[in-house]
Amino acid sequence: MIDRRFFLAAALAALAVPGTARAQFFGTHETRRSQSYRPGAEPTRASPEPRRPGRESFWDGLFGSGVDARYRPQNVSFSGYAPGTIVIDVRRRFLFHVVRPGIARRYGIGVGRAGMAWSGTAVVGRKAVWPRWTPTRDMIRREPHKYAAWAGGMAGGPRNPLGARALYLYSGGRDTMYRIHGTNEPRTIGQAVSSGCIRMVNDHVTELYEQVRLGATVIVR
Repeated sequence: MIDRRFFLAAALAALAVPGTARAQFFGTHETRRSQSYRPGAEPTRASPEPRRPGRESFWDGLFGSGVDARYRPQNVSFSGYAPGTIVIDVRRRFLFHVVRPGIARRYGIGVGRAGMAWSGTAVVGRKAVWPRWTPTRDMIRREPHKYAAWAGGMAGGPRNPLGARALYLYSGGRDTMYRIHGTNEPRTIGQAVSSGCIRMVNDHVTELYEQVRLGATVIVR
């Protein structure tokens, strides 16, 4: 017969572990809530969508998250665009994926530094899992000490600047050289630090990747 004292000791030990550590191992679940978005006004905060235990906590443990709560995925009211459309609000650092009429899934993003941002309308012309990254000639010219070593490209993986997934933006059948992609620097979400591309937390871009079809319209404003 199993000694009940064993179970009591185990329960007390689990309670003694700090909440953040428990979340690291088991993940957390949060309440779904819809909220309104008004152009030109900061949206009110809402709780993130529930997530599968262990997914985001894995990346948090590997790189450390540091992502503000307002930049976590959540559903918001968002009208005027057809389902499937991606709308990127560069100034407010949000990406909206319209999932059904009047409702969009909103994600926090990192954007390009001053003078490097791109705006306009494009389509998702290609998608890649753990994409290979090659810096552009302009990037190598601007910062050779940082990018010249990777002129031949870097294989996909956790250290790759494009992160876990990438959506390649095309216009008129040609690659714009701008991407929506993951990042191994999640603390940069909400900032203007990239070379022009749109960056997302790896778990968030993975979720988006699974929902977006090739040919989807992307509006960057």
